[in-house]
Amino acid sequence: MTIERIDLEILRLPYVHFFETSFGRSYDRTFILVRVQAGGACGLGEVVAEEAPLYSSETTQTAWHILKDFLVPALLKSRDPDPLAFAAAARKFRGHPMAKAGLELALWDLKAKAEGVPLSVLWGGTKTEIEAGVSCGIEDTLDDLVTRIGGYLSEGYQRIKIKVKPGWDVEACVAVRRIFPHIALQVDANGAYIPADIPHLKALDAFHLVMVEQPFPPYDLWDHAKLQKEMKTPLCLDESIVSETSARQALEMGSCRIVNIKVGRVGGPAEAKKIHDFCLARGVPVWCGGMLESGIGRAANLHLASLPNFKLPNDLSASNRYWKEDLIDPEIVLEKGGVIKVPAGPGIGVHPVEERIRRATLRKETLRP
Repeated sequence: MTIERIDLEILRLPYVHFFETSFGRSYDRTFILVRVQAGGACGLGEVVAEEAPLYSSETTQTAWHILKDFLVPALLKSRDPDPLAFAAAARKFRGHPMAKAGLELALWDLKAKAEGVPLSVLWGGTKTEIEAGVSCGIEDTLDDLVTRIGGYLSEGYQRIKIKVKPGWDVEACVAVRRIFPHIALQVDANGAYIPADIPHLKALDAFHLVMVEQPFPPYDLWDHAKLQKEMKTPLCLDESIVSETSARQALEMGSCRIVNIKVGRVGGPAEAKKIHDFCLARGVPVWCGGMLESGIGRAANLHLASLPNFKLPNDLSASNRYWKEDLIDPEIVLEKGGVIKVPAGPGIGVHPVEERIRRATLRKETLRP
């Protein structure tokens, strides 16, 4: 099987409700869809880089440039669709993990479809359903936050995560715990704090949180280690973990006790699997974080989260959490018990709706050998 063509598409989807983090508020999401055609099959991958360089230095436009001018030409030159071979070859290009991950994901989907198996089989997954948590953005008022959480709990989500930032943290936890004293609750700062905030952050211990996620900026493993020594609540690192090496360094330093794995952030499934296996050997639990993907990217995440060391509820919500109309049919749904089933069909196991993709597409380009 040799690669025949690769399509790149920039899409924009509106959220059903705005999503606000310490970076700011957004009302829609822009991302790149990658399609790799070979042997009569099509592999799909989602590039999760956002429109602005907030979560990471990558953007939709920089990812498009790297894909079109470097990664795709290198892959078309070899015409070898093997995802591990691509991951190894792509290492010579420094940085740009989200661009690499989107193309590698498409190759994995293509490989699984060619072999007629779900993606989870190729990755060593052991679960058929995934524990689902939900992420709540910063709302206009604390009452709005509590109301939104109540709605998610009524739907059956197993864990609630709330976004925090200076000025929206302790008071938010007080408001949530007053109404929901026993739910599994965690907070995520996306690096919004500085070391001088350590005394304030220690106050979060009072709320019996599952974890405090990424309080300091990504580069700051040292201050995360200092904070973890002073807090009972486990710290979890997200943006700081960009490879197996950074995961090892963080754990050796004592910078966290839990690791969040996002395929796009670490450069693809091959590196994500290495991080998973390393943490499993160390007895450190991991969970799958989301980047507000469409159903295409979310399906790939479900297959990843089927690996055995994903031991905490994941940020893998149903399609209707974010989208009025997802790009796939049937859409991803939350099942009884707060779980989402791992798609059972070949590859990512979901069916894209071409008309929905067409309506959401802003730009498209086809590249051939």
